[in-house]
Amino acid sequence: MRRTFFAGAVLVALAAGPVTALPAAADYRLGSVRTSSGHGGYAKATVRITSFSAETFKVYGTLYDRDPHRDHCAYIRARFHYTGGGTGWAQPRVTCAPSGSYRLGSDGEITRVDIKICLYDRRTRALGYCRVDSIRNEDLAY
Repeated sequence: MRRTFFAGAVLVALAAGPVTALPAAADYRLGSVRTSSGHGGYAKATVRITSFSAETFKVYGTLYDRDPHRDHCAYIRARFHYTGGGTGWAQPRVTCAPSGSYRLGSDGEITRVDIKICLYDRRTRALGYCRVDSIRNEDLAY
């Protein structure tokens, strides 16, 4: 089964099974997100989130660099839409290793999170082949 979310006018899908709660921490495993392929590879991330009712919301998991070019790395960043209004970006995480963990946190309660994953070119400092997934509390099946 594929979970489908909307990011602006672009339809995106998380290629995973149904959203499942992790028993110990009551966090949610959303599956993996992948960029489109470019220049021989792609970036991929497994995505887990805390509850939207948490005081500080977290997006975390493992980031994978699947591009053989040594100057291409995997990049992930989150934009948080706060309950009281306004937005804020988490600091981006980049890995040029085959895999590395990441954790992105908000500064308060949120209503939506936009997760952006891209290939990052270290030489030119450019992002490419990006994908953005938006997740809201009402998108989750409890």
